[in-house]
Amino acid sequence: MKKLEILFEGGLWSSRYVVLLAVISSLATSVAMFYMATVDAFYMIAHMLDYGSPAMEPEVRSELRAESITHIVEIVDLYLLATVLLIFALGLYELFISKIDQAASDESASKVLFITSLDDLKGRLAKVILMILIVKFFEYAIKMKFESPLDLLYLAGGITLIGAAIYLSHAGEHQRQKSLLAKQSDKGAVMPEPVVPAALQRTKQPDRQTD
Repeated sequence: MKKLEILFEGGLWSSRYVVLLAVISSLATSVAMFYMATVDAFYMIAHMLDYGSPAMEPEVRSELRAESITHIVEIVDLYLLATVLLIFALGLYELFISKIDQAASDESASKVLFITSLDDLKGRLAKVILMILIVKFFEYAIKMKFESPLDLLYLAGGITLIGAAIYLSHAGEHQRQKSLLAKQSDKGAVMPEPVVPAALQRTKQPDRQTD
């Protein structure tokens, strides 16, 4: 029965390697997203080379500028999404498979890619996803046609909500860092030795043997 329990627990522990499927898939998708964003950036730069042509009409130049800004926002959105997938892949690997020794020992490694817990992974993903939503809002704001003062009010309300979300995100991160520092200080604190009165110390001394 004990041998069966050991075999079952070994198989159960080895089942965590199924996470490698999500790690490899997320990493491959991230590379594909980086490729798509880079290709879009290349063709956008190629089209912008005609922006300084003297033969271009002002209306056409203005339209090209608006389209270029929209494409830039879309490219940033793709890069951010690829970054989310990359952080997700590295986080799953560190949490379920093994720690990445190079990330821990390399001083130039970014702390964003160094995951220590599931909450740490969720926090980093939440920040990047928040940036994606902000970029999406900026993209829609560029395409938005303001036909009434109420539309401007909606835009101002959206900007206010974005500012509040960024503030709360930074406040939560600051609070989490304070709690981690408090825990580390508690673990590193040395308990002082109890003070024993001198009278008790004398009584604890062994009696001298008399000749």
